[in-house]
Amino acid sequence: MSPMRTGAAAALLAVLLLALLPTAPAAAGPAAAGPKVALSQSEGGKGGELTVSGSGWKPGALLMLLICGQSAPGKGVIGGTNSCANTEGRAATVDAKGAFSQKLPVAEPPKPCPCVVHVAGVTGQQDSVDVEFTVAGHPTAPLPEPSGTGRLAVLASVRLEGSSGVLVWFGAPARREVVFTVGNLGQTPLKDPVFEVGSSHGVFSPQYEERQWRGTLEPGRKALIRLPVELTAGAHGDYQVSVRYGGKVLVEQPWGVGRPWGVTLFWLLLAVVVPAGLFRIGMAVVDRTRPAARRRQQTQHRHRVPERAPVPVPRATAGDDRPTAVLPWFTPHSAPSENSPTTKGQS
Repeated sequence: MSPMRTGAAAALLAVLLLALLPTAPAAAGPAAAGPKVALSQSEGGKGGELTVSGSGWKPGALLMLLICGQSAPGKGVIGGTNSCANTEGRAATVDAKGAFSQKLPVAEPPKPCPCVVHVAGVTGQQDSVDVEFTVAGHPTAPLPEPSGTGRLAVLASVRLEGSSGVLVWFGAPARREVVFTVGNLGQTPLKDPVFEVGSSHGVFSPQYEERQWRGTLEPGRKALIRLPVELTAGAHGDYQVSVRYGGKVLVEQPWGVGRPWGVTLFWLLLAVVVPAGLFRIGMAVVDRTRPAARRRQQTQHRHRVPERAPVPVPRATAGDDRPTAVLPWFTPHSAPSENSPTTKGQS
């Protein structure tokens, strides 16, 4: 190949590299950035207030902001939301640009510091970010030693097993088992790992409860996990079951719960039976308090035979010369005439 052709090929290759290099970082930059959180101050006392702002979140996502103890950035919230000041938490909605800003009161968490401001997605995004924060005057304690460096990953589809009994139709708590298969991707065995199981409805964040799985999961092994989950009495609608481990959400499974129609039927029957019973009781009371004479009068009135009205007899008026008709079997009280049979017999 001639030197001229070699130089032309090298120049063309350089042009192609210059055209491709700027596009690769631009495409990978926003995806690698991820959600970010910044605080207006790094320390505050109880009763104070700080501003929590963030960027890089999914537009429209609902976030929960909490101050949690016994936590550190990169290690998650040890103990789950039970280590956080839940009553003083605040919610924030991400705007169309993926940013948010929200005031958060400073409160003392139930666990000692080190503390963090924990920002976690409730709906629309399940990411979480922890930023170190110092609560002035709050006790501190070293973080507990981790039980192992094992990493769990879900290897199979998630399902809910179980059925609702008759009592659930009348408002009893619905119960299921969330079943999934996990594998230990770490280098050390996991003994009796503790999961967090929670359920959420609508825009509310899940309320997690600890569920311990008994057993040891060796590195590179997998196991079938069954964890019970229970809703509150009378719960109905669309729910979502979540399972966390080490502050990371492993499982999310929808759960549709039917309305307890037995409760509605009970109230409908109650609305019919109670007024009917009260009406009968009221009528019985009125009947007992009615005077006895009035009752006898009504009884006589019901059993009395109606009397016949007398037939009017026409009377002769003055000046009426018309003879009065005499019935054939009726003889007035008068002297017998000479032509009568009685007089002839006597003569």
